[in-house]
Amino acid sequence: MGTWPTREEAHALLTQWTVNESLRKHAYAVEAAMRAYAARFGEDTDHWGIVGLLHDFDYEKHPSLEEHPFKGAEHLRSRGYDEELVTAILAHADHTGTPRDSLLKKTLCATDELTGLITAVALVRPSKKLGDVTVKSVRKKWKEKQFAAGVDRAMIERGAAELGVPLDEHIAFVLEAMKSVSDRLGL
Repeated sequence: MGTWPTREEAHALLTQWTVNESLRKHAYAVEAAMRAYAARFGEDTDHWGIVGLLHDFDYEKHPSLEEHPFKGAEHLRSRGYDEELVTAILAHADHTGTPRDSLLKKTLCATDELTGLITAVALVRPSKKLGDVTVKSVRKKWKEKQFAAGVDRAMIERGAAELGVPLDEHIAFVLEAMKSVSDRLGL
């Protein structure tokens, strides 16, 4: 069993590997959602938050399917970090073939794409604020296939189902988690 990085160590790793501010904000959004779900499920909020923070830390340097998230996993292993952290990050990407056989892995998958969709909805609001985003506004944009076309809606649906959380409840929960860090997200 390896060690877990502290939040500060994880953040330093994220900022070292990820210069793009939008990618950093995505990491903060997923971290907030993961922490909120960890609290809901009675799990370790720090560990779950770190998984959310680091899940895409290698993406800017290694965006191809052949490299992401494999290069990041390799780096985390080289630092002696816990295999639970490494496999959770691997499991968030379908192409790795890593099974989502834990609540942690399922939650990361369920929150990752959804935070992107919620962010996109906020950015088209006149205020550009999460405070003006509702489940209804997310669901309305959900139906527009050209809107945030890169967001895998099927993955969000599957993730919510794997968690046993109705989709609208899942959207509301992640939206509230993101609102708690809206300043950090610039939303």
